[in-house]
Amino acid sequence: MAYTFHNSKELFRRAARVIPQGIYGHLTPVFTVPGSYPYFGAKAQGCRFIDVDGNEYIDYLCAYGPMILGYAHKKIDQAYYAQVKNGTCTSVAPALCVELAERLVATIDCADWALFAKNGADTTSIALVLARGYTARNKIVLAHDGYHGSQPWAGTNTVGITPADRSDFILMPWGDIDSFKGLVEKYQDEIAGVMLTPYHHPVFADQRLPEKNYFSEIRSLCDRYGIVLIIDDIRAGWRLDLKGSAHYFGFKPDLACFSKAMANGYPISAIVGSEKMRITASKTYAAGTFWFNSGEMAAALACIDEMERIDAPSILKERGEMLVQGLQDLASSHGLHVTVSGPPAMPFMRFSNETNFMRSQLFCGECARNGVFFHPHHNWFLSTAHTKRDIRQTLDVADRAFKAVKKHFGE
Repeated sequence: MAYTFHNSKELFRRAARVIPQGIYGHLTPVFTVPGSYPYFGAKAQGCRFIDVDGNEYIDYLCAYGPMILGYAHKKIDQAYYAQVKNGTCTSVAPALCVELAERLVATIDCADWALFAKNGADTTSIALVLARGYTARNKIVLAHDGYHGSQPWAGTNTVGITPADRSDFILMPWGDIDSFKGLVEKYQDEIAGVMLTPYHHPVFADQRLPEKNYFSEIRSLCDRYGIVLIIDDIRAGWRLDLKGSAHYFGFKPDLACFSKAMANGYPISAIVGSEKMRITASKTYAAGTFWFNSGEMAAALACIDEMERIDAPSILKERGEMLVQGLQDLASSHGLHVTVSGPPAMPFMRFSNETNFMRSQLFCGECARNGVFFHPHHNWFLSTAHTKRDIRQTLDVADRAFKAVKKHFGE
């Protein structure tokens, strides 16, 4: 029997009276399929969570990326709680910040130093400051449909955003090297930096991996014109390569931003940089009340240790390939056509013969009401807690969901 959501709906009615939108930001139910998804969770363990109505889900959103080793992971939680017993937000920097910075420098290919913050948006904003400070220029190049946080300059929101917020930003198509060449030639003495994700992962669209020479040409142009190359590795970081997604794709940025999976859900982020950016980073004022919290640093150290011990990227790739191949085979068996894009650790699936996502919404809604949590518009995430048994169970549910799509839409 499909799930029902009485408690979620009642709690949402209460929330709407005291919280604008009831649930805001990326967790808003508007982004999924209202009536097919829970609004509120109660408990999470491993690769599953239970909502306030007692429904259990195999979760392929992983909190939109932070959960990489499994919810309530014993080693990570133990490291966190052992540290917070000794205090976490204190009046001087914790010794752990040195240990964590050393670990990041030793682990991430492009890192000669590290700074810490809380959210990914903190680090992308700092990266722009560093690029402008290093070059004494103003303009920043971004890709269309890229996402670097909810800051006025980075998001797609228009409410309360002024033209001045985005006046020094230039947009180009992701992956189009000729477009970037044209921009640097036109604005060669004005561009401070270019910020890109290591591969293109927009919402409502296929993901796109870089062409073989794309980043090497970007790197060459940045060197030629004195532009700082920034990689926003917040979403993909740790899932493709523990040395960073830039290492996975074979290039070195000047700055790289990390967060999400860095501490398996505990709130911490980091910006790492090359030696040439060190003096600028030393001169820049960057601070947040909770940026040196030691509990999260302990969790990050434990998380990196565990990811390295089990070779997390290899597990994610294997599990992702099993899921993706299974979904493609099932769709074909029902006479349906799906397109899967992106790395297996972070796949995105859509129905090939539509652009309005109605089939995806029906498919994902059917899966959600039967215990599998996919997103119809956003890429999914695998974790090392997903077992082969979980994926087989997922595919059983997906089989029934594909059948529902075919019944409603035909082939």
